[in-house]
Amino acid sequence: MTKAEKSFLFELLETPSPTGFEMPGQRVWADYIGTFADSVECDAYGSTWATLKGQSDNIVMLEAHADEIGYMIKHITKDGFLYLDQIGGSDSATGRGRRLQILGDEGVVLGVIGNTAIHLRRDSLGNEKAPKVHELWVDVGASSEKEVAKMGLRVGHPAVYADGPSELGKDRLVSRAVDNRIGGFMIAQVMKKLAAAKKKPAFTVVCLNSVQEEIGGYGAKMATHRIQPDVSLCTDVTHATDTPGLSAPMYGRVELGGGPTVTHGSANHPLVVERLIEVAEKKKITIQHEAAGRFTGTDTDSIFQSRSGIPSALVSLPLRCMHSVIEMASYADVEATTDLMAGFIENLGKKETFQQSLK
Repeated sequence: MTKAEKSFLFELLETPSPTGFEMPGQRVWADYIGTFADSVECDAYGSTWATLKGQSDNIVMLEAHADEIGYMIKHITKDGFLYLDQIGGSDSATGRGRRLQILGDEGVVLGVIGNTAIHLRRDSLGNEKAPKVHELWVDVGASSEKEVAKMGLRVGHPAVYADGPSELGKDRLVSRAVDNRIGGFMIAQVMKKLAAAKKKPAFTVVCLNSVQEEIGGYGAKMATHRIQPDVSLCTDVTHATDTPGLSAPMYGRVELGGGPTVTHGSANHPLVVERLIEVAEKKKITIQHEAAGRFTGTDTDSIFQSRSGIPSALVSLPLRCMHSVIEMASYADVEATTDLMAGFIENLGKKETFQQSLK
């Protein structure tokens, strides 16, 4: 990863883009990918896609989601404290004592989620439970509801944690919003690689950065209906289950640093999955396997059933501590996932289909 590529990744991670409010991050992504794409477009709700023309009009779509989990102001007290609601799967159990960036009408306002001192909670420590989201209160340094209003804040403004990216050791990235800002980074790197090649890809390549995945995959559903790809690879994060306390029989075995996972079942077209495995073997990319007998829990579920059906597959990046402020990924896995998706596209023929046969 070059210095410029890492700078782009860190800017994506640092830019607040909770579900329903993704445009700040989308602008960062569009500015970067627009330097080597043939065109960049955006729909009414903010899903953004870049196109690289190929040798044919057949379309291969790479998809990631742009939104992150967060909070939203639900109530403001007369004393100037804020109460919250969740955006997506925010974990209120980890919220107390954390800093927030609140996206107000006049820019970002810093706040802290309050934490009552352990001395004052001592009598209840024996049966203390994790706080529910409506029990979290936020202090923005105001003494009244009017002072909060003067800061440009009201009910309905979104917020995200203030934790940005940092690195651990030689290969580990830690940040909030790795899910799934890292996906937007990876599909942009695939297009950058393809654009720099001497030969155009056989298929036209569309990289889609979708909105609203964290609440149901709505952005991917809308944009896929519009783009009408012939084949699609969705990339998201998956749970690295190699940390203490996680059961492989319950959750499968996925290792951080073990390479991207390829998912089998439900939304994942068997011929697309087969091709991914072949490409991995040919390019000597180590992959891991996951089972999804009913659904994937990603945008793949929205993509594959669009119109008359889109042959699709899910390629995932192992991630520790998902939906927290310390989500951890491996740079080696990022590179391997990017190489796998690029290799899949390079392997396509101009007239290729993934139509199953009755013979």
